[in-house]
Amino acid sequence: MLDDLTHIRNIGISAHIDSGKTTLTERILYYTKRIFAVHEVRGKDGVGAKTDSMELERERGITISSAATFCEWKGHTINIIDTPGHVDFTIEVERALRVLDSSILVLCAVGGVQSQTTTVDRQMNRYKVPRVAFINKCDRAGANPYRVVEQLRIRLNHSPVLMQLPIGLEDQFSGVVDLVSMKALSFGGPFGRELREGEIPPHLLDEAIKRREEMLDAASMFSDELMEAILEDAVTEELIHQAIRKGTISRQLTPVFVGSAYKNIGVQPVLDAVTRYLPSPADVENSALDMDHGEKEVMLSSNSDDPLVALAFKLEVTPYGQLTYLRIYQGSITKGDDLVNTRTKKRIKVGRLVRMHADEMEDTTGAGAGDIVALFGVECFSGDTFTDGTLNYALSSIFVPEPVISLAISPKDNRSKANMAKALNRFIREDPTFHSKVDQESSQTIISGMGELHLEIYVERMKREFGAEVETGIPEVAYREAISRRAEFDYTHKKQTGGAGQYGRVAGFMEPYDEGAYEFRSEVRGGVIPTEFIPAVDKGFQSCLNKGLLIGFPVIGLRVTVNDGHHHVVDSSDRAFMQAAIGAFKQAYGKARPIILEPIMRVSVECPSEFQGNAMSSLNQRRGLIVSSAEDGVFTTIEAEVPLADMFGYATTLRSLTKGKAEFTMEFSRYAKVPDALEEDLKLRYKDKAKKGEA
Repeated sequence: MLDDLTHIRNIGISAHIDSGKTTLTERILYYTKRIFAVHEVRGKDGVGAKTDSMELERERGITISSAATFCEWKGHTINIIDTPGHVDFTIEVERALRVLDSSILVLCAVGGVQSQTTTVDRQMNRYKVPRVAFINKCDRAGANPYRVVEQLRIRLNHSPVLMQLPIGLEDQFSGVVDLVSMKALSFGGPFGRELREGEIPPHLLDEAIKRREEMLDAASMFSDELMEAILEDAVTEELIHQAIRKGTISRQLTPVFVGSAYKNIGVQPVLDAVTRYLPSPADVENSALDMDHGEKEVMLSSNSDDPLVALAFKLEVTPYGQLTYLRIYQGSITKGDDLVNTRTKKRIKVGRLVRMHADEMEDTTGAGAGDIVALFGVECFSGDTFTDGTLNYALSSIFVPEPVISLAISPKDNRSKANMAKALNRFIREDPTFHSKVDQESSQTIISGMGELHLEIYVERMKREFGAEVETGIPEVAYREAISRRAEFDYTHKKQTGGAGQYGRVAGFMEPYDEGAYEFRSEVRGGVIPTEFIPAVDKGFQSCLNKGLLIGFPVIGLRVTVNDGHHHVVDSSDRAFMQAAIGAFKQAYGKARPIILEPIMRVSVECPSEFQGNAMSSLNQRRGLIVSSAEDGVFTTIEAEVPLADMFGYATTLRSLTKGKAEFTMEFSRYAKVPDALEEDLKLRYKDKAKKGEA
C-alpha cells in the first residue's frame, strides 16, 4: 500500500481501432520490467501481446476486453487499463474512463483523428479526464505528425503543444528531439531499452528552436514564474514541467509526443510524461452522493485513513468465482475487512484481495485510496458502491448506451441449451450493453448488443468457453413506436365477480414528448381519483410502453396527462386503476396516429481517395444521407447517417468495393420515422407472427 498518493498514476490507453494501443502497453510493461519478452499483437510466434489474453483477441489481432495491469517507473506506481478501440466494445472504454484519473490518447501518424478517436475524446470529456497525446506509427508511409496536431486543434478542439519533433519520418524515422531539454533522443539495445542523448541534427535546429518557443508560449499561460523566466532568459526544465503539468491537469493543454511503439522509439519519454504531467489521485476531485441526506453531493478526500468508498466498475466471471474490479476513492481495504454494498445493504468479508496483471493475479494484503484492485467471490453488479458501513454513499454510475442490434439464437441440442443459459447469465453480468430476452410470441432467445462484431464475438465465446453450439437467425433491428399527435382518453374499468368488484375511471390525454422516453403528469383536482391510486395509474401506463400495439416494440416519446376520473369507495383499488390505465392507453393509442421509428446510425467510412465514389454510392444505396466528406491527402473520410436496418453485411460489401482498403465504424445517432412502404411491410410481418403464435 503506497502512503504517498502523489506517486500513483491511474491511466487508460485509448484510441481508434488499430492505432497501436496494445503495442504501446506491451512496450511500457517491458521497459518497466513487468515482462521480460516482447510479443506482437499479430506476431508469428502465436503468443500475442500480454494484455490480449483472450484466445479470440490473439486470433483477430484486436482488443475485446479491457485489461488491467500495473508497473513502476522512476518511483511511481502506474495502474494501466488497455481499452478496446472498436466501437462495439465502447462500454469497456466507458467504465475504464469512469475510474481513471488520466489517459494517453494514442493517434496514428497516418490516420490522425479518426472517427473512434472522436468518440473516445467525447468519453474523456464526459468524465473530465486529462490526457497526453502520443502520435504513434511515425515509421509508416504517409506519416505526418504535424497534420495530426492540427487535427487535434480543429477536430477535437484541444490546445495541443508539441513536446518533441521527429528525427526523420516514414522509413527514415530514427528518434525524437526533446524540446524541453533540447537534446536528440535515440533508442538502442534490445527493443530500444537504452535511451541515448545527443546533439540535435543541424538541419532540425532552426525548426526545434521555433517549436520550443511555441511550446514555451503555450506553457507560460499557466505559470507567471515561467513567463518572468522567459523575459529574463532564465528558463529551467523544472519550470516548464510545472507549467505543462498545471495546463494538462486543468485540461486546457494537451502535451503531444511522437514515436513508434512497434519500432521501439519514443515510449520512455511518454512514461516520463505520465509521471510528470498527469494527475495523481490527490490532484483529482471525486464526489459521491450522500443517500442519508437526499443524495447531497459530498467531496471525497483521497485519504487512506478516512472511511472507505470504492466503486465496482468491472466484473469477470472466472471458473473460481466472480472477480470484481474495484477503484478505491477514499479509505483502504485489507484482507479480512467487512464491506457493505450500499445498493443491497449486504455485508461481505474480503477473502482474497489481488492486483491484476492482465490475466494473472498477484495477491496483496491491503490497498489504499487511489488503488485499483480486485476481489474474489463478491456478489454484486457493475456500478455498485462499497463502504465500510459507516457511510451511506453512492458513486455516480457509468453511462451505458442502449443496444442497437439483435440476433435470434437457438441451441442445437439439449446439452448446448443448458450451456447457452450459463453463458448468457455470465455475459449479462459482465457487459451492461449485452442484453438477452425470450420473445413471448416466437419463444426465441434474442440477444442484443452494440453491433455485428459485438454479437459475433459473444456467439463465438459461447462455443469456445461453454461448449454451447448455437444457430443464429437474422438480426432484428431495435425499432421503436411513438405517437404523432394528441389524443384523449376516457376509460372506465368495471368488473363484478361477486363480493368486492373492481372499479376505476381515468380520463385525460396523451401527446408526443420530445424531451425523453416517457412523462406522467397528474392534474386531478378535487380527489376524484384519490392520491394513493395515482401511482397505480402511472404504473398501468408504463406497463404498456414495453410493447406497442403497432409492431410490438417499445413506445418512446410519450407524455400522459390525467385530469379527471372517478372512484368507488369499496370497489376501487390499485389493481382496478392500473387496469383502467391500460384500457385508456389502448383506447387512445390508435387515435394518436402511432408511427414506427428506426435507429439511425452515424457511419464513418475511411477509404483511399480513389475509392471515394464507390464508398459514397454504397451508402446512398442503403438509404444513407451523406453529412460530410473530407479528403486528407491520400485518405477520404465520409460521414453519413444510415438506417441500421440497411447496414447488415456492409463490412463485406465495403471490403469488396475497396479491395479491402477501407474501414468503417458506426454508432447510434437517433431514432427517425421509417418510410411508409417499410412501415406497411413491418405491420404485415407483425400480423403474420401474431397469427403463427396463436396457431
